[in-house]
Amino acid sequence: MHADQETVRKILTATGSTWAVVGLSSNEGRAAYGVARVLQRFGKRVVPVHPKAETVHGEQGYASLDAIPFPVDVVDVFVNSDLAGAVADQAVAIGAKAVWFQLGVIDEDACERTRAAGLDMVMDRCPAIEIPRLG
Repeated sequence: MHADQETVRKILTATGSTWAVVGLSSNEGRAAYGVARVLQRFGKRVVPVHPKAETVHGEQGYASLDAIPFPVDVVDVFVNSDLAGAVADQAVAIGAKAVWFQLGVIDEDACERTRAAGLDMVMDRCPAIEIPRLG
């Protein structure tokens, strides 16, 4: 199971408001750009994480998770599944509370490692779809 509804709700409502979005750049045609905008509309601080370290939606970008100089609550992952496990491991290393793998991003081993480290984990779901459903 990639996520139960209780975990989805907890991450979206109670885990914290600072979301690092890995793969977010200023490219408006990418899904990460639109999802980040939705997260902002629902009160989340979106921190772009991309090698270009661009400012997106008014927020300073960083080249990597460990370059962010403040605590991150949730790491939202918009990278290919074969790269996602390393991002989940980095999320654990920086002390994030949860990891969210976007639609189509699946790594069962990374999910197990992340949960074993005590983080909440959602996989193959989109917060921009889930958050309006909370009511």
